[in-house]
Amino acid sequence: QVQLVESGGGSVQAGGSLRLSCAASRAFYCMGWFRQAQGKEREGVAAIDSALNADYVNSVKGRFGISRDMSKGTLYLQMNGLKPEDTGVYYCAARSGLCTVTAMYDYWGQGTQVTVSS
Repeated sequence: QVQLVESGGGSVQAGGSLRLSCAASRAFYCMGWFRQAQGKEREGVAAIDSALNADYVNSVKGRFGISRDMSKGTLYLQMNGLKPEDTGVYYCAARSGLCTVTAMYDYWGQGTQVTVSS
């Protein structure tokens, strides 16, 4: 059974930083981070493939960094310069094939809450 377990969410003031982690039960070619704000659709934030090619949604470019440790099977999202509009539940996801923030993902974690106050 595939498991994706997120950690590292929390509350922070605007301008602050958080680092999310996702532990995967097996290796995947592509892993990504998604978020869903209350009352809004879920959106792709960042994705990274096994060659460490990354894709970001425009709103986080220059502020967020996605990385992965292939030896540990762990995915990370370093979030700097956080804004109130970054608030939401952040999900880790995985898939095979095309690795972009707009692709359809097959496996999902339970999510971790990120709250940014102004």
